[in-house]
This record gives sequence, C-alpha cells and structure tokens, in this order.
Amino acid sequence: MARAWLTDRVILSLSGRDRVSFLQGLVSNDVNAASDEALIWTGYLTPQGRYLSDFLLWHENERLLLDVPADHADFLISRLMRFRLRADVALERTALSVEALWDDTPHEGARRDPRHPDAGWRRVTEGSDTADQADLTAYHAHRLSLGLPDAQDCESEKTLLIEANFDWLHGISFTKGCYMGQELTARTHYRGLVKKRLLPVQGDGPLPPCGTILMAEGREIGQMRSSIGRRGLAFLRREVWTTPVHHEGVTLTPIIPDWFQDEAS
Repeated sequence: MARAWLTDRVILSLSGRDRVSFLQGLVSNDVNAASDEALIWTGYLTPQGRYLSDFLLWHENERLLLDVPADHADFLISRLMRFRLRADVALERTALSVEALWDDTPHEGARRDPRHPDAGWRRVTEGSDTADQADLTAYHAHRLSLGLPDAQDCESEKTLLIEANFDWLHGISFTKGCYMGQELTARTHYRGLVKKRLLPVQGDGPLPPCGTILMAEGREIGQMRSSIGRRGLAFLRREVWTTPVHHEGVTLTPIIPDWFQDEAS
C-alpha cells in the first residue's frame, strides 16, 4: 500500500455557528458541498483574484477541518480572521496529522482526494506511525505524475486559479455566488483568456530549479515550478503545450494529462 504522512501539511479547525457562511464568501469552491464523507478542494484569493493559498476541507462534527500547507497555516489564521467581524467563528491549529494513501482501495476513516480519481485518499489521525510507509517524496512524485498542483507550484499574489487548472481539477464553483476574487476568475473562465497553464513536463536531464524562466527564441514561454527527478510541473504558454522546450541543454517535453480539456490536447 502506498502511503505517507504529509509532514508539510497542517490541519486547521474552523468552528462556530457561522463557519459555513463565513468561509463561503472567501473561497473559490462551494463550501456547502463539503460533508463528513466528502472533501472539497478550494483556492483562497486576493480581492484582485490572485492566488494566496489552497486547501482541502470537510465537515467533522460541528466544525470544518482545513488541510493546509504547513507554511501557510499562520498566514491563513491571521488573514481569514480579519474578515470575522461579528461572525461566530474561531479558527485554530489542531494536533492532527495528515496521511495520504494512493491506491484504489477504500480505507477506514479516509476520504477521497477530489482532484483526480487516482489522487487517492486523505486521512487524519491524532498521531503518526512511520512504519512501512512511502516517504513524502514518493507522495509528491505521485502528485506530479498526475499533474496536481501544490502551493509551491503557484506564485503568491500572481497566479490565477485557472492557470493552475483549478477549474479542471474541481477547485472552483462557477455557480455558488460571490466570493473574494471571483470577478477575475469568472471573467477569465467565460472569456477564455487563459494564455498559460500549469502542465506536467518530462526532462531528458535534471530539471531547472523552481522559478526558472523558460525561454525560446529570445522570449519567455514559461516558468519551471516543482519537480522531483526528471518529472515536474511548469507554467507554459499555450503555443508550446505540445512542443518540447529546450533549456540550457535539457529538453522538457510537455505531457498532456487525461483531465486536460483544451483543444490543444
């Protein structure tokens, strides 16, 4: 069984009678779709519609649990609580640990990752058992093989959710109503203004570091994001989605995932 404790994740608890309506106005997906059994994946944006964070969330008893990047936890608590006003909500860290399991077998207490059928399961527990597990690197290698973005793949206050494929990976509701940053997200979606997207790439050598600008014929055509070995993710302009990219002696070949919906596929 492929499994790993995600030590780069933290679980936050959002409690209070206004927890659903409070979060509904702040995130890109429909919080009403979360349940005790069902996770949702959502983005959190600037008022201008640029990426700040993303997380998985679900209901448990009388609270919402948020599976967030560990290095975003304090920021999210501080930032989200700015909007509390008179809402009856409280947001705090928990001591829960996050486990990822990526196989086709249902697991007791686990919920399916909603982004992709092969993304596997998420489970939270009071502690962690390090015996007989794939490590964190193995989990991220699996994630990259599916083309699933993580926080490190998005540029804070720059990336659009649609550029990072939140629309195709079930991270945006276009019917839920208003939320912070909605205007730019909706306009980009309905007008089809996407000039670049995050795509898996395979290198024939070591991939460039995260943040490296990719050039072709003297112009910028993309930017490298996270990678493990010769597989990674990169923002690529539309015109090179099906064309190998050459960077300092390494050829990066874009891989069109099974969930990719553009006519270029």
